[in-house]
Amino acid sequence: MIKGAITGLGKMGISHAAILGAHPEVEMVAVCDASSLVLNAFNKFSSVKTYTDFEKMVESEKPEFVVIATPTKYHYPMVKYALERGVHVFCEKPFTLTASQGEELTELANQKGLVNQVGFHNHFIGTFRELKRLLSQNVLGEVFHFSGESYGPVVTKEKGGTWRSNPEEGGGCLYDYASHVINLIQEIIGRPEKIDGALLKSFYSKGVEDAVYSLLRLDNGLSGTLLVNWSDETYRKMSTSLTVQGKNGKIICDVTEVKIYLKKAVPSEKLEKGWTIKYITDLALPVGFYLRGEEYSAQIDYFVDCISNGRKSEYNTFEQAAYTDKVIEMIVNHSKTN
Repeated sequence: MIKGAITGLGKMGISHAAILGAHPEVEMVAVCDASSLVLNAFNKFSSVKTYTDFEKMVESEKPEFVVIATPTKYHYPMVKYALERGVHVFCEKPFTLTASQGEELTELANQKGLVNQVGFHNHFIGTFRELKRLLSQNVLGEVFHFSGESYGPVVTKEKGGTWRSNPEEGGGCLYDYASHVINLIQEIIGRPEKIDGALLKSFYSKGVEDAVYSLLRLDNGLSGTLLVNWSDETYRKMSTSLTVQGKNGKIICDVTEVKIYLKKAVPSEKLEKGWTIKYITDLALPVGFYLRGEEYSAQIDYFVDCISNGRKSEYNTFEQAAYTDKVIEMIVNHSKTN
């Protein structure tokens, strides 16, 4: 059994605790949070030890890995503390508040030979994996445009401040919402290396943006758009999609399906001319414990498996997450100069 611990028991931390508590290879030894209400519930209904001090928890329990699901401003010092003590780390997104912090943590994790992963869970959704595979098989021929989009009803009226309205705590649509889309574009289509245009717009929030609109140029020469709005109440929950256009057609991908339109059939992929739809029910990754979506368990399963088998993670590494933070900084800097 691998000894694990969690700090930060908000929505994601509680979800991770449930998934890890049911994992056959993990012994959850401790949790940490500032809320006595949450810790009292763990004391009453579980056998794990509870802490209000992260460093004390790590020193006392000596977990083999920690899950860090605190507000973003705490990620850097907590991740660094754990890595310096030889602890594998799964950290929620966004990774850090500056790309330089992420790069430092990446170097430290690599020096220590520790498994490191960040919670960009979309990479564990079967539809997005299928999109990446289809693009690698060149089913669209020469690709000439892409669009990454995400919409949801996070902020639909003016209200009091929370961490989401504080840029110093990782708040704002760019860090909290658009980071998911940027990371998908980066790992499926190509890495953004230049920002050709950027607008950060506030509708209800004060101090942070509610929408992000940007033109991205990738390292493979492809250009496309980033369109994200967390103040769209026509959506019941976060909805993320990627669209890729090429000379042989178009692919539209979201969490439920991959819609493929081809001008010419691709027999090697058993794809006919015209429309083909592949559904998540045929593409979902198998998991032993389902909570909120198979992707949440799948990413934890992968993290634990890397620790168990002593292999480096290929998905959602610190290096990949630090690059996403770098793109975020590029967008912010471009918006300030235009």
